[in-house]
Amino acid sequence: MCGGGGFIGAHLVKRLKSEGFWVRAVDLKRPEFSTTAADEFVEADLRDPALTLRVMDGIGEVYQLAADMGGAGYIFTGEHDAVVMHNSATINLNTLEAMRIKGARKVFYSSSACIYPEYNQLEPDNPNCAEDSAYPAQPDSEYGWEKLFSERLYLAYKRNFGIDARIARFHNIFGPEGAWCDGREKAPAALCRKVAETLDGGQMEVWGDGKQTRSFLYIDECLDGVRRFMESDFSGPVNIGSEEMVTINGLATMIMKFAGKRISIRNIPGPTGVRGRRSDNRLIAEKIGWAPSAPLEAGLAKTYPWILEQVNARKAITA
Repeated sequence: MCGGGGFIGAHLVKRLKSEGFWVRAVDLKRPEFSTTAADEFVEADLRDPALTLRVMDGIGEVYQLAADMGGAGYIFTGEHDAVVMHNSATINLNTLEAMRIKGARKVFYSSSACIYPEYNQLEPDNPNCAEDSAYPAQPDSEYGWEKLFSERLYLAYKRNFGIDARIARFHNIFGPEGAWCDGREKAPAALCRKVAETLDGGQMEVWGDGKQTRSFLYIDECLDGVRRFMESDFSGPVNIGSEEMVTINGLATMIMKFAGKRISIRNIPGPTGVRGRRSDNRLIAEKIGWAPSAPLEAGLAKTYPWILEQVNARKAITA
């Protein structure tokens, strides 16, 4: 599990262990909010080709989730473009070459909805994120360009070296134990934190006009999609996301219900990415019969209490 210390990676380790797999997790650091379930956790930098080669010993199936990434506040400012592209591309180059040398034959690669062309996501109510709409390419960020390059890289290793590469494009995965206050958090966690920190009757800030749309997928749903995809005979790329679209202001209002608060929203300038994005699940439904089983609110109902607990714990420490 490359990226086994990250949010999705740590949850996926638990899922694989529950299914009886032996798991070696690799990351720069261990999971921040829980103890790893991996049989072996190697604290290693996958940008180092020698270390990447070493951790591939005896491995047959690889899940490659390691990347330099974050939410809009990290990805869309432009301040981190070079390191994001360099770090993530290097990790993917090293992972595939280590797999080739060591004989690992199957890999899951977590790509992103950020690969989709900006010109197909200019209307909040009518984005086009069908898998075959990726070209002509025009991602809205360098993060998206690197992901698209790496998709091509995995497909090239599949053609030339017979590695069974599976590619999925994640659409805004959220849930407990994800980043929530370090500048890399995504919209659901950031808004849950703001609601938790704001008094009833107060005011909170939301980047942009709040009318930009997204779809968000709860972590357990994501894991189901990944595992069903890996057990299928389809290689993708496929979207793994929700088709339930919501405005960012609407997401904030939804979270307020779980907090039992009435908070006014002040929309301010800030990095927002494309105007509209929603997962198109027609292909994955056709090929493997997968679709999310619960609405967005069900995932928020589990996520908000966890972030509220983190906010309160931090207050207790600083008090």
